[in-house]
Amino acid sequence: MRVFVVGGTGFVGQALVRRLLQGGHTPLVLARTPRDLPAGAVFVEGDITREVPDLAGVEAAIYLAGIIRERGQTFRAVHVEGVKNLLQGMRRAGVERLLHMSALGVGKGTGSRYHETKAEGEALVRESGLAWTIFRPSLIFGPGDEFFGQVLKGLVCAPLPFVPLIGDGSFPFRPVYVGDVAEAFAGALERGLRGTFDLVGPKEYTFRELLELCMRVVGRRKPFVPIPLWLMDLAVPLLSRLPFAPITRDQYLMLKEGNTAPFPEALKDLFPAPKALEEVLPTYLKC
Repeated sequence: MRVFVVGGTGFVGQALVRRLLQGGHTPLVLARTPRDLPAGAVFVEGDITREVPDLAGVEAAIYLAGIIRERGQTFRAVHVEGVKNLLQGMRRAGVERLLHMSALGVGKGTGSRYHETKAEGEALVRESGLAWTIFRPSLIFGPGDEFFGQVLKGLVCAPLPFVPLIGDGSFPFRPVYVGDVAEAFAGALERGLRGTFDLVGPKEYTFRELLELCMRVVGRRKPFVPIPLWLMDLAVPLLSRLPFAPITRDQYLMLKEGNTAPFPEALKDLFPAPKALEEVLPTYLKC
């Protein structure tokens, strides 16, 4: 199957492109500049936020594009305008199958521009009249991830005698392995699975437990120093204005909300043994 992939050079996209190739598919990977791709993948030059792609000869499309920080691109451009352009290209070419990556916790009125624009993108997909599948992953882990490999690593590996803890650290999460996310998309494509599905891993953790696990993995032992939420509420909006802020306003809002859900019954055939965080984190997390 010839599959047009938006976001195929990103963290999840690279894993999915490899999985599509293993399944005998031909991924057509859209990117603004030439990229080194695995043998069998096809580079397509373009910017989904600015132009409608030519999808002649394509049998299905997958939209993975997303940003967690606005650096040169906006949430609206990537999560909404890009989806509009892809849908227009699909209609022109008669492509009827679309798989879309959203996020766990999306919705209007959350105060998070990330979640609200993701919700707008979801609505566009649902109203498209196409055969669609939407996946909403929790935190995604694996080599190259941002949350564990950068944010939590920065907290536990910083040259401080303690680890700062946001509030009491009770916010719940259910991280999912990047390889399992790729399998969900490819499996849904191959089996014709449709609908909206939460994507979570096999185990739930509090934010404090995630930090404790990271410390064990890197061999650090430090006490926690809780930072009151009222103080974080004041500091984060100010810190977010810095070019390299350790945490953005949207990340902070999503952190306080937590990010968990039950494992969907409909996906259990795809994931007889989803990978646990303890199994994968030691392979790439180092101070």
